Amino acid sequence: MDLELRHLRVLCAIADAGSVGRAASDLRYSQPALSTQLRRIERFFGEALFERGASGVRLTPYGLEVVTQARDVLARAEAIGRRPAAGAAGTRRILRIAATNSPILSGMVVRVRGRLPDMSLTVSSVYASSEIVELLEKGEVDAAIAADYPGMELRHSATVAHRGIVTEPTFVALSARHRLRHRPQIALADLAEDAWFVTPDDGAGWPGVFYGACEAAGFRPSAVHEFLGDQLQLQNMIADGLGVSPVQATLRPIPDVLIRPLLGTPLWCRYLLAWRPDRVPDEVVEVLFASAAVAYRDLVVQSPHLRAWASRTWSVAER
Repeated sequence: MDLELRHLRVLCAIADAGSVGRAASDLRYSQPALSTQLRRIERFFGEALFERGASGVRLTPYGLEVVTQARDVLARAEAIGRRPAAGAAGTRRILRIAATNSPILSGMVVRVRGRLPDMSLTVSSVYASSEIVELLEKGEVDAAIAADYPGMELRHSATVAHRGIVTEPTFVALSARHRLRHRPQIALADLAEDAWFVTPDDGAGWPGVFYGACEAAGFRPSAVHEFLGDQLQLQNMIADGLGVSPVQATLRPIPDVLIRPLLGTPLWCRYLLAWRPDRVPDEVVEVLFASAAVAYRDLVVQSPHLRAWASRTWSVAER
């Protein structure tokens, strides 16, 4: 088949919904028809773009690349022939962005500034995703990077929209002298006696999902230190053997700190773009999303521990 814009829209809809069934409903397709369409698109690309699971679908690393490029193509296609509104010349729009603790932010902002040079960005660091929703609801920010967890989708009113950027596994950081340092993957239960550094309540499900995973593994952490502060300070304490910590999969370790995947991947976190449709035009949303997705892809390239995990998880057989 020839690849068309409608095929790219199908891929983006499935990635946004996290489910072929939900995407079919959004696009007003039947689920069998959309599943058939997806198989044809994946044959075109020569490998699977989504990993299937009981709770829905997730983009494979290659799928993330394809969908990121698809969003860029769609945004450019929608901009063809559009002219600036009368009187808009010489004006600079202001976009107010809030962001939770995510390494995506920096790369996204750099790319947005390059693609929207007439727009001024102001960025606020806001830890709790629930607080980010409040700021959006009140109209105090226009767009944001927030977080939620599988089965616990971020709640907000109809004045706010959101789209998932990536759902990534949560890894663990430990000292290079840790007793389990030689293991390529670490079972959560094997860390039952360790002290943990855990970030506080984010209003979206953390740290409840962490304690839930520990309980499912048969233990309660013996010691927990609530920590929200400088990542370098946290890593220095881990390097000194003072405890371990659940961390983002793209975290860059300092010397004497190791990043390891958790066996069975019991913890996942989704980063998402949220915005006010009445304040942010569709074309700007597409630029924000594409910029965030490309920024994340670059982080993956710089994270050998995440690439190694992905190569094991999404094997040739699964593709």
